[in-house]
Amino acid sequence: MGIRKQGIGAALLKCLTTTMAGGVLFLLPMVIVLIVLGQAMRLAGKIVQPISALLPVGADYRVGVITFLAVLVLVVISLVAGVAARTVAGKRLTRWFENSWLSSIPQYQLMKSMAEGLARIENAKGVTPAMISIEGGWQIGYLLESLENGFVAVFLPQAPTPMSGNLMYMPADRVRPLSISMIQAMAIVKRMGVGSREALRGVDLTLPAGA
Repeated sequence: MGIRKQGIGAALLKCLTTTMAGGVLFLLPMVIVLIVLGQAMRLAGKIVQPISALLPVGADYRVGVITFLAVLVLVVISLVAGVAARTVAGKRLTRWFENSWLSSIPQYQLMKSMAEGLARIENAKGVTPAMISIEGGWQIGYLLESLENGFVAVFLPQAPTPMSGNLMYMPADRVRPLSISMIQAMAIVKRMGVGSREALRGVDLTLPAGA
């Protein structure tokens, strides 16, 4: 009885640890973006503050005017930077900056890989949401492509991060494509399974032989 309780406790601890790790990976990019935006807003506010002092605006509205001008400055700078980044010189500068400075920042590499992976999955043709039979049950994943000898390549996301998980090669009879979109599948992973009842309505979840 004591051994059984220890096993249950270890399983719960593992589940809690895995869930917390997934939550950290999910929140980390957003926190970094918010920090960068906050710093950019403060810098833009200092730039536009002398300009706002020249405008005929009362003291009660000056903070709002500074905020509006700061946002406007950031939008203009972003547009100019976006146009410049499309040029040959801009692409070379971006690659140099990434290789020289940003490559040493793990958080940047995490955000970049997640964004690139998400773009590829959403835009890739032939990538299909699927149910994958794992350890006597089913896990939602992404069917990537068929291989030789009756195997397929699948990606198994780890909730609540739809772009964090493992690549596996599975027998084709253990994979069942779904009729939902990739956006719907990733939303289910983000919500840790909430919405599965509607998305999996009518899906045959009978386990394959030998599973």
